[in-house]
Amino acid sequence: MRTTRAPLARPALPVPALPAATAPGAAPGPAGRSHRTARPALAALSLGYFTLGTASLAVVGLGGPIGRDLHTAPGGVGVLVAVFALTFALAAPLAPAVLGRLDRRRALLLGLALMAAGGVLGALAPSYAVLVGARVLAGLGGAVFGPASSAVGSLIVPEEHRPRALATVFAGMTVAAVLGVPLSAYLGGAVGWRWTLAGIAAATLLALVLVAALVPAVPAGEPPTAAAYRRVLATPGAAATVLTTLLYMAAQFTVYGVAGGYVAARFGASPSAVTLVLFAFGLCGVAGNACGARLSARLGGARTVTLTQAGLAAAFLGLLAAPRALPAAVLLFALWAFFSQLYQAPQQARLIALAPGQRGLLLALNASMLYVGISLGSLLAGTFLPVLGAGPLPALGLLPLALAGLAHRASVRRTVRSTPAPSTAGTDREGVTR
Repeated sequence: MRTTRAPLARPALPVPALPAATAPGAAPGPAGRSHRTARPALAALSLGYFTLGTASLAVVGLGGPIGRDLHTAPGGVGVLVAVFALTFALAAPLAPAVLGRLDRRRALLLGLALMAAGGVLGALAPSYAVLVGARVLAGLGGAVFGPASSAVGSLIVPEEHRPRALATVFAGMTVAAVLGVPLSAYLGGAVGWRWTLAGIAAATLLALVLVAALVPAVPAGEPPTAAAYRRVLATPGAAATVLTTLLYMAAQFTVYGVAGGYVAARFGASPSAVTLVLFAFGLCGVAGNACGARLSARLGGARTVTLTQAGLAAAFLGLLAAPRALPAAVLLFALWAFFSQLYQAPQQARLIALAPGQRGLLLALNASMLYVGISLGSLLAGTFLPVLGAGPLPALGLLPLALAGLAHRASVRRTVRSTPAPSTAGTDREGVTR
């Protein structure tokens, strides 16, 4: 039965009505919670996302200590990021099928347990090969937890609060960029990389306890099959939307994948200045994430995503033309971070709107494409930085960004064309009933 799409505000974010009594996979009790009463549960999910983000990227700041201890070249340490990202990308679409009808809260707990186990194994790793295996285990846990946390966050609040709930959950990833990665780098030098990984594992266990205590039980949807994935990707706009995520993340990591080396080479920055630039990036990313839900409600999800792409393009063009001065680096990285962090909440809400009964599948595919994009962008960065130097890297990033813009336009057109004209109400430009 087709679900009627209802606006959050005007212009509306395309999030359809999802009655708890009829929507597949919805939980009647949690769906009736207000955003205020759901805040503790959303905060627990956000902490879990913080540990996921920190675990995935902490090795960026720990490369020196790990390399010296395990006698690994810097390039070998960089592979640890790609191993986690690729594991996540491959496992995220498969996790809902493997877990079947497992309650979504139990899926969250399983994911966090695997992440914690990977962290402990990494802290104790006697060799590089064992550390790679630990990254695979942690990546599997992230693939279970990440998409499930987004789905649960959207299900335990009323429809009109979904964008804000998703922004709260994903804020953990933003805070990981602000505090998790720089703090990991600092602790790696102060107490060693093993104790740093152990600390991340301890934070993951804390998130597990809080999720178990605060997040309500949310029934799983129908167990997915290969046919289900084909059907959900056949939903008008779905394939183009997840492709947008892949290309958008690839564009960013074409520079961010080697951010420290880029800032040092492009702007002549010292190590402390590089830390300052990355810290500014993280702080402005938090601000962007906080504004994402409000802008989505005001502009609509599709327009907000367009705005993020335009802002990232402006920042990259600025990086190409900027003088070799540290203030320029701080300003442009701050601009980049603000617009980039507007992206996740409205894009996830758009995916849920496309197929609310299959949100788990779509969010898993979107998370998978996010990490494929990270891997692809980092590969491009690592390959071309030694060849081209730092200066042209943003131009290289503009190529996947332009493709992301085309994919986004295609997703919007297909979504609008698939929306039937209402008989008693007008329709806004995103094809949402007013």
